Amino acid sequence: MVATIEQLRGVPLFAGLPDKALTQVLALAKEVDHESGKPILEEDHSGVGFHLILEGNATVDVSGTEVARFGPGDYFGEMSIIDGLPRSATVTAAVDVRTLAITSWDFEGLMEQHPSMMRAMLVELSGRIRQIEKTRS
Repeated sequence: MVATIEQLRGVPLFAGLPDKALTQVLALAKEVDHESGKPILEEDHSGVGFHLILEGNATVDVSGTEVARFGPGDYFGEMSIIDGLPRSATVTAAVDVRTLAITSWDFEGLMEQHPSMMRAMLVELSGRIRQIEKTRS
């Protein structure tokens, strides 16, 4: 499966971008396959990119506790791009997973060119924080 503009348009982060910008995203990105049971990224490790799940499902663990499950259209890795700190969670392929990966330097350039991406990311991050707060109550 090759990522398409229609797939990107279905992701809130990219929804408001024109076709020209979505074409740019696809040109910068690389599709990466991740084997079932293997970590895609690991908590407390440095990160150099953003991942959008195209196919498959992944678990999200913080300090060894599952806090979420991600599937097609979900994305992760943006926090380390924003703050430059190590990963806050481990994301593991629950089944074989294919992601659209974008390096941090390319992703930063996209955000600078398209500020609507930053707002969409803030909304998503706020939702994730609220979800975590509910589980701790």
